[in-house]
Formats: sequence, C-alpha cells, structure tokens
Amino acid sequence: MTEIRRTKFQRSKLCDAIARVAITLGGILIIASVIAIVVLIVWVTLPLFGGARADLQVAVPLPEPVPRDEILTVGVDFVELGQQAADNSVTGYTVTRDGTFTFLEFVWPGDAARGERHRPEAVRPRVIGRQKVPAPPGREDRTLQRVERPGGSEHTLLWSDGSVSLVDAVLTAQADELGRRTSQYALEVRGSVAPDGGDRPVRAVMRVDEDGAATCAMLTDDQRLVVLRESVVEESLFGGSKKQVRRSVVRRGGGGTITAITISREGGTLYAGTDDGHLLRWELDKNGAATHRERTAAFPDERAVTTLAMVFGDVSLAVGDGEGEVTVWAPIRTEKARKLTRICSLSRHDGEVKEILASGRNKSLLSLGEAGKVFLDYVTSHKHLLTLAENRPVQMMGYSPRGNAVVGLDAEQNVLLWYVDSPHPEISVGTLFGKVWYDGHDEPKYMWQSSGTHEPKFSLVPVIFGTLKATVYAMFFAVPLALFSAMYVSHFTSPAFKRAIKPVVEVMAAIPTVVIGFLILLWAAPLVGKWIMAVFAGLLIIPVTFVLFLAVWQLVRKYDWAKRVENGYEFLALVPVVVLGAVLATLVAIPLENALMGGDFRQWLFDTTQTRYEQLNSLVVAFGLGFAVIPIIFSISEDSLSSIPYELTAASLAVGASRWQTVWRVILPSASPGIFAAVMIGFGRAVGETMIVFMATGNTPIMDVSPFNGFRTLSANIAVEISEAPRDGTLYRVLFLCAVLLFLMTFLLNTAAEVVRTQLRKKYGRY
Repeated sequence: MTEIRRTKFQRSKLCDAIARVAITLGGILIIASVIAIVVLIVWVTLPLFGGARADLQVAVPLPEPVPRDEILTVGVDFVELGQQAADNSVTGYTVTRDGTFTFLEFVWPGDAARGERHRPEAVRPRVIGRQKVPAPPGREDRTLQRVERPGGSEHTLLWSDGSVSLVDAVLTAQADELGRRTSQYALEVRGSVAPDGGDRPVRAVMRVDEDGAATCAMLTDDQRLVVLRESVVEESLFGGSKKQVRRSVVRRGGGGTITAITISREGGTLYAGTDDGHLLRWELDKNGAATHRERTAAFPDERAVTTLAMVFGDVSLAVGDGEGEVTVWAPIRTEKARKLTRICSLSRHDGEVKEILASGRNKSLLSLGEAGKVFLDYVTSHKHLLTLAENRPVQMMGYSPRGNAVVGLDAEQNVLLWYVDSPHPEISVGTLFGKVWYDGHDEPKYMWQSSGTHEPKFSLVPVIFGTLKATVYAMFFAVPLALFSAMYVSHFTSPAFKRAIKPVVEVMAAIPTVVIGFLILLWAAPLVGKWIMAVFAGLLIIPVTFVLFLAVWQLVRKYDWAKRVENGYEFLALVPVVVLGAVLATLVAIPLENALMGGDFRQWLFDTTQTRYEQLNSLVVAFGLGFAVIPIIFSISEDSLSSIPYELTAASLAVGASRWQTVWRVILPSASPGIFAAVMIGFGRAVGETMIVFMATGNTPIMDVSPFNGFRTLSANIAVEISEAPRDGTLYRVLFLCAVLLFLMTFLLNTAAEVVRTQLRKKYGRY
C-alpha cells in the first residue's frame, strides 16, 4: 500500500514538474512573441526617419568629341530597370551652343557590373550619339543664347534669332537580343515660336499643357514681358483644328529690373523676380492676357532675385536670391484676393543662388550656389537632404526627372555623377505630428491624404484624434450602462436572475464585430438619421419619465405586491417605463422639430453651426462600439462587486443603511480597483477596435468634436490603406508607425491602469 502511494506521489511530482515547465515555456514564448512583434513593427518604421544618401559614381573628364568650351548645360537620366547595378541605365548629355545634344553612356568596369565597388575615376564615359535641334529653313546658322529648364527633362532653348523652342530629352533603356542593356535617346521638339521682329528676348521660358498648347513668356531687352500663347481658333466637324499664336504684352507697373522669370505648366500664372527684391505675379487668361497683377516686396533688404522655379504641382514657387537663400512662396487666399506668401526657407548657400531645378516626381529641389555647392531639399518637410560637391565645386548641374541622379560639371570639365537615394524625404516629426502648409491651402493644417494628390499628406494627428474621439464617445455610452448593470446584478436582483442574465451578457462579447458594424452601417445609422430628434428628445424625456415613476412608486410601495416586485424584480416595472419614455420621445420629435427647426434638423444644424449631419457619425459609432465594450466592463465589474465579503454588506445594513447606500458607500470603494481595471480594459478594447469603426464612421480623417460627423481611427486607417501601400514605400512604413502608436497607447493605458489600481488596493484593502 505504501509503495502504491509512493508511486502516485512520484507521478504527481512528475506531472507537476512537466506542467511547471510547460507553463513557464508558454509564458516565455508569449512574452517573446509580443517582443518580436514590437521589434518587427518598430524595425519597419525606423527607415522613415533615416536620411538621404548620395554615392559619387563618376568623376572623370568629358570625352574628347565633346566641345568643352561650348557647353551651356548638362543633364542626366537614371532609368531603373532592376535591382542589380548592371540592370540600370545611366545616360548623361551636354547641350552646346549650336543646339546639339551629345549623349553619353557611363560604362563601369567589369567588377562594378557585378555589383562590386569601383573607383569613380575608373568609369569610362563614351559618346553614344549626337542630335541637333532642327532649325527652320534659312536659319541653320543660329546659335543658342540661353537654356532654361522649367521642369523634368524639358529644356527651353532661346536662339540668337529670337525664336524659342521647347525640347524634351527623352531617355530610355532597352535590352538587345542577347540581353545586354542599350541606351536609347531621342529629342522631341514639343513647341516652337518665333516672335515679331520688334521683340528681342533675353530670357524665355516655355511650357506645353496637357492639350499640347504652348505658352511662351519672354523678357525682352527693353524689359517688356511678352506672352505668346497657342489657342485653337477653328475646329471642323471631323475633329480637325487650327492653332493660332496670340501675342500679349504684360504690364509691369514699374519697379526694378527683372532678373528671372518662370511660368506654370498650364500657362495660367507668370512669375518674375527683380533686382530690388520684388516678386511679380500675373494670372493669364486663355489668350495670354493678364487678368490680375500682384507685386510683393519679398525681401525688405532689397536683395536681388536670381532664379525662379515652379515646384512640382505648379502651385508653389521656389525663389533663389543674391544672399544665397532658397525660399518657397505660394499664392494664399485672403479676403480680397490671393497674395504671395512665404511658406518656408530652405538651405542657405555661400553667395548667390545660380540655379534651382525641381524634381518631376516629388517636391524636392536641387539648388546650385555661387561657391559650387549643390543642396538637395524637400519643400513639404522643410528638410535638407544632401550637400553635394563640397570638395569639388561644380559650375553647372543636372537633375534626373526621377530624382535619383545628379550630374555636375566642374571648372576642369570633369563630369561628376551621384546616385541619390532618398526614400522618404516627405517624412519628418513635423509632418507627422505638426501642422504643414500644403499646396492649395490657406494655412498650415493637420491632414491625412495618402493618394489622389501630387503632395501626399501623412499627418497622424487626425487619426489619433479620431481614435480618441471614438473611444470617448463609446465610453460615455458604455461605462454608465455597464457599471449600473453590474451593480444591479451583483447586489439588487435575485440569485436566479443573476445566474440567467450574466451568461447572456458575457455571450454578447462573442458577437463578431463585423456583424455589429454591418448592422450599424445598414440599419442603425439610417434609423438614427431619420429619428435624430427622437434620440435627443429621449435623452430628456426618458429620465423625466423615470423620475416621475419613482415618485409614484413611493406611494404604492407600501403594498405587499409592490414589495415583492422590489425584491430583485424591479426591472419588470422599469422596462415599461423606459418603453413609455421612448414612445413619448418619438411622438414629440416631429412637432418639436417643426416648431424649433422649421421641420428640417439637418438644414437648421448647417445654418446655425455650419456643421453638416453625416449619416455615419460619432453617435451611431458610440452605440455600436459601446455595445461591443459593455460585456467586458460588465463582467469584470460584476466579479469585483460580487467578490466583496458579505460581512461588509451585512454590517452596513445592520446599522440602518439602505441597499443603495451600502453599494455606494461601502461596496463601490472596496471594489474600485477592479472597476477601474474594467474601465481601462474596456478603453483599450475600444482604442484597438477595427471593424466597427471601419464600417460605421465614413473614414474621414477630420478633426472635429461634433457628434454629427465621422472620423478615422488608427486601426481603421491601417485597414483602409494597407492594401494600397507598396511594400517598403512611405505609406507602408507610416502604417506600421500607426501600429506602433496603437501599441504604445494600449501599453501606456494598461500601465497607468495598473498603477492606479495598485494605489486603490493600498487605500481600500485587498479587495
């Protein structure tokens, strides 16, 4: 018998040891999994805050066939075909005074073609072709006077005979039948104008809109601004059209000498800068005539404006001045008209700014200073990304349309080529959590708009605000109902009813949230929108009806049947009262709306507060999200209230306290640690909820405390955007940052809840 007991004891010890090891390993794995998840989302997020990088790939003299003394400008294009260096095509070009584009292909040594490091001096550039811009008959001897680059790969060529051409240097990369990379190039003359004999331009800039109509702005030698604009003057029934060039002279209105001009792509806005620090802006009609003129004293110290460039999007204007500062301006709407306003200041050069080149894909700017340094900045984030040519100053530069390569030509006619890697230039702490002055807006704002615009907006403040708004509205609805229900079930109702109702409420937590969101979207939201006045009337009428019933009940509770109802079955008498209050609220809603709001609550709301009533709003979300949170708060609160020893309740009742006084003065303080934990867990549950807010909020990332409009939460933002986010792109990493913020919010909430709960337990005992 003793041997059998010893065997059972050893077997029990073995089972205990196995269970201890399994539980320990399980806990360690859970903790390790949570840490691994946190590390993963943080690791994906970190590159957002990394800087840009530029690698010098080429530093060699120009090939001999290129006429070095005749070069007016240089350019580059970096066509990305694959992940390996050998799969990419880098082609540069020079533009000489005779209008010839000489295209160069940079050939790396064999080891570099396999992705290995190489010396920039070892690259062998070779001429792969030369192409001259065609001239009209009889003008073959004309030469180039000036080259302007309004954006991308376009070049405005001003010729010695006064004519102006817009040429696009189209560069591509292809593979031959053996799989070898071959560079392809072509010159596309997109527009050409010849001014009248009296116009002798010294500067010119030309753009072509989406319809192919060209607009050319010219500054003549006598400081007149002439606009030549193509327009369709005749169109036949079969689609034929005839273009005519219209000429208009823009009125200056006095001031200093114009030193720089530029024009928007659609030809609707003309800008000029003067040598006394003024900026001029004209709005042009379809014929090129000025409909509005503005003169702005941009620089009180009267420094000269040396160069102008339109930022990507054609809303903002980049200005370089004689003091080396690069500033960005935009026309901002005021009470009377739009006025040029300084948006930001970027990097400062030593000496005047010679040239500014804008990217054709984002709002990055490349600027060249008098000292030969090249700065790369980003307008939206106001970030200085890179400084190039610090040790080898350049005289001229080129920027690839994709923004991934920069070329320069130094005083010794050496060509310098940098690969630029700037994956997330638009992201900074300021753009994520601060107000940003976006194109088309009259003031800095918090905005989220990841697509459908040339300037993505990644402010997380609206979605954080939406998360807190959803949680607060839901908790206003859920906490009172859950706590009063828990108090009633734990200390006022009968044991039989408690055994029946508590499992039912806990089963509510198992209802899929997508079902709740679906019902809110298709049923509750239209119903609340139709009876919104009844909802507001019910907030007043139902409590009044309840109070009146209690006053009447005090007169009838002396009867025995009433006392039996009070003994744990009060809800049987209160349910008809609540139903009666709801019916009365429905009956008075329409007359009340007719009397106070002219029969239309939505129109009255807009006329009074300028707030639109959205069908998917905070009220319906509060009902749906509160319904999902109530079971958690109720269950934990009821357990905390029921765990209070009966001796405390009996002692309170023995000294004459009522049941309500006992619950309020004795039970609640003792159970406050558990109740607070229940509320915090419910708060965290509401913060992380996805499907209800995804389906029932409208997902509009706005910041408005009004209960009549929608919002977007962090979790819904991830659900909405993640399917459209390219892997490792800016949006992709910002969504992971949203996940990090969600984790931090829940972690801080749980930590604060534990600290407060510990303090409450110390104050009110172990219960």
